[in-house]
Amino acid sequence: MRIAIVKLSALGDIVHAMIVLQFIKKYNQEIEVDWLVEEDYKDLLESHPDINKVLAVNTKEAKKKKSLYLFYKELRKMRKIGPYDLVIDMQGLIKSALISRFIPSKLTLGFDRSSAREGLASIFYNKTFKLTYDKNVIERNFELIKFALDLPFKLEEISYKLPFLYTRQKHLNLSLSNIKKNIVLIPGASFSSKRYPVESFAKLANLLDANYFIVWGNDEERLLAEKIKNLAPHINICEKLSIEGLIYLVSQSNLVIGPDTGPTHMGWALNIPSITLFGSTPGYRNTVVTANNKIIESKSNVNPSRINKNDYSISDISVDEIVKIAKSLLY
Repeated sequence: MRIAIVKLSALGDIVHAMIVLQFIKKYNQEIEVDWLVEEDYKDLLESHPDINKVLAVNTKEAKKKKSLYLFYKELRKMRKIGPYDLVIDMQGLIKSALISRFIPSKLTLGFDRSSAREGLASIFYNKTFKLTYDKNVIERNFELIKFALDLPFKLEEISYKLPFLYTRQKHLNLSLSNIKKNIVLIPGASFSSKRYPVESFAKLANLLDANYFIVWGNDEERLLAEKIKNLAPHINICEKLSIEGLIYLVSQSNLVIGPDTGPTHMGWALNIPSITLFGSTPGYRNTVVTANNKIIESKSNVNPSRINKNDYSISDISVDEIVKIAKSLLY
C-alpha cells in the first residue's frame, strides 16, 4: 500500500504530525509512506527511517508574490507523483487540500467542514473525518490516521512513544558540559505575544545554575538572544543552526525551555525534558504533557480558533515556577 501524507508547515505542526509514522509502521511495515512538505522544512523529515520519500513544494513563493500562476505550477507538479492508494491531508487548509486532490490517488481524505482549519478545504476530499478543531492537535493527527488506516491503537499509547526525530548531524561546535546540566532556551516564536520576556529568561538563567544555550532563527531572534546574554553573560548564543543541527542540540540537552514553537516541541518529540510556556495559545491543545514534558499556562482564556495576538499574558508566568519545575525535571 502506498500513501502520501500532506503536512506542509510549520515546524511545530509537522513535529506534532510525525508521531503518526511509528504507529503506521507498527501496524504494517509494508505500508510505503511519502510526505509532502514545504521546501523550508524538508530537512526535518529527510532522515526519518519510516518515510520512503520526502516531496517538497514551494507555495510560499506564490503567496509572497500573490501569484496564482506560480501556485498552479506547484499543483501541476503533483500530477507527476504517485499514484497512491491514499492521500491524507493533515493540514486542513484550502491550499493543502488542492495539492492533495491534484495527486493521483484512489482516495483523498481530510477533515470535514466543521473540523478543518479552513472549512472549504473539505470539498476537495473524497472522504472526510470529523473531530472538532478545538481538540488537541496531536489527538487530531492520531485519530485522523487511525480512521484512515483502521489502526488498532488507542490514543493513550502516545504516552509510550519512541523518539521520532532523526538527524545526519553528528557534531556541533558547542561547549556541552559533562558537569552541569545543559539547558536550551528558546526566546523566539512566530509572533511577539508568544514570546517569554528576555528579562525573565535572564532571571531564570541567573537563578538556576546550568550550562545554557540560546537558539535563534532570524535577525530579530538573534537580537533577543543578545539582550538575554547582556543580562546573563554566562549564556552561550549558538550560531544559526540548521533544522538538523537543532535536532542534534536538543537531543544532547538535559532540558528545553521555550514558548509554543517548533524547537520547544522537539523536546517532546525526542523524549527530552521540556517546559513549554503558553500565553496567547492554548496549552491543552498544542502539546501532550508527560512525566518529562511539562507546560505552564497563563491565566488567559484562549480561543484556539481566533488567537488574540495582543494577548501578552505569557509575561505573567512566574520565573520561580519555571525554576521549580526545572529542578524537578533535572534532579
